[in-house]
Amino acid sequence: METTPLFVNCCHCRWCQRETGASFALNAMIEADQVTQLGIEPELIDTPSESGLGQIIARCPKCLVAVWSNYAGAGPLLRFVRVGTLDNPDQLPPDIHIFTQSKQPWLVLPESVPAVLEYYDREDYWPAGSLARRLALLPAIEAYQAKNKA
Repeated sequence: METTPLFVNCCHCRWCQRETGASFALNAMIEADQVTQLGIEPELIDTPSESGLGQIIARCPKCLVAVWSNYAGAGPLLRFVRVGTLDNPDQLPPDIHIFTQSKQPWLVLPESVPAVLEYYDREDYWPAGSLARRLALLPAIEAYQAKNKA
């Protein structure tokens, strides 16, 4: 990752629990052009999602670990990098806990990190710099969405 992520989501939805085999997924959202591929090209796997729109999961072709996902909304322009795959995952704690209505009941969330029952309005939680970066990417996202609706 060539820059800090836009935001780090800790998702507790049942779909992420099933997909990871754990209690949550920790994803760092970042512009795709800010991610440099250091090793072999990942295998891109079209995977169903709870939304019904699917996602592309980039997996290491050797060990099949999920490295990042691209969701339908922004497609290949925005990556949701699996924080646990980074060399220093400790540097990216969650900025927010999402879909906590389905979190495991034994998991105690820290009071110092925002937590929402479902999803959130980014305007309420993202820092100004991340909102500005998203705004700069928005024309490309809208063009991607328009192309895929045709």
